[in-house]
Amino acid sequence: MLRRMKREFLIDTDTASDDAVALIMALRSPDVEVVAITTVAGNVEVQQATRNALYTAELCGSGVPVFTGAEKPLKRAHWSADWFHGRDGLGDHGYPAPRRAAEKMGAAEAIVELIEAHPGIVMVTLGPLTNVALALGKRPEIAKKVSRCVVMGGAPCCEGNVTPAAEYNIWCDPEAARIVARSQMPVEMVGWHLCRGEAVLNLKEIEKVLGFGTAVGKFAIECNSRAQEAFRVQTGEDGISLPDPVAMAVALEESIVTSASEHYWDVETKSELTRGMTVVDRLNVAEDERNREVWAEQVARGRKGKIVWTIDNRRWKEELFKRLR
Repeated sequence: MLRRMKREFLIDTDTASDDAVALIMALRSPDVEVVAITTVAGNVEVQQATRNALYTAELCGSGVPVFTGAEKPLKRAHWSADWFHGRDGLGDHGYPAPRRAAEKMGAAEAIVELIEAHPGIVMVTLGPLTNVALALGKRPEIAKKVSRCVVMGGAPCCEGNVTPAAEYNIWCDPEAARIVARSQMPVEMVGWHLCRGEAVLNLKEIEKVLGFGTAVGKFAIECNSRAQEAFRVQTGEDGISLPDPVAMAVALEESIVTSASEHYWDVETKSELTRGMTVVDRLNVAEDERNREVWAEQVARGRKGKIVWTIDNRRWKEELFKRLR
């Protein structure tokens, strides 16, 4: 019998608590080879993100190469999310330093080389899109060599989590997000709305994970303790919200998506009120005469993004539980 080829993943992350769980899911998926992890400033400073990625990989027994990337957004100061994830991004539990160091090559250069070397690779982005934008600036044609680009980011047609209009990853570096939106990357937007409501890991399910008795299960819950408290303050919901693992679940198992459609989309970069807003042409009016001037570049490129509207929450959690057992 022919052996099934493993799918190759390239993961870009601002490694904090939910990112770490997403990394565990990919690293412990038997039919996936994580070719590399690249880190970016976002939830925490980039050096801390690198440390957290290395620690998480070691917890999974993986020697996946980790490349450190951008220290700040393209044109703006860096605003971390330590109020949500803790100073170290992992709930401030004092996890030890990883035993190995990151690679010497920078993340943007690594992204270019890795995509060139692995055409058809799946890219999963869990943080601000700074590294991806820098890589596209170096070699725009790599966009067409990626089979899927699953982006955890955006708040399509709904409220944001850092401002009324925007989700954090896009708000943090809206200029980078706009570059990606206007590129030929085959983006699948997994927005913040998908990790709320029934998608939240409730208190019973938290106990279920702890009951697995595994090191990765314990870590997944423990490192999200600060985030659990912050999420309650932010939304009034009890439980652990896991946006990055939801995005990873979509990358791992497309069939958990129950509703998605393709549309032109763009990112607001000039307004103080709506900075980082993901503007989605849900009713397909971008090509109407009144909108042609504003949407001319998007329409000319002809690349629409796939917007995920709903998922099967039971199945996304099953995917999570499989990787934490």
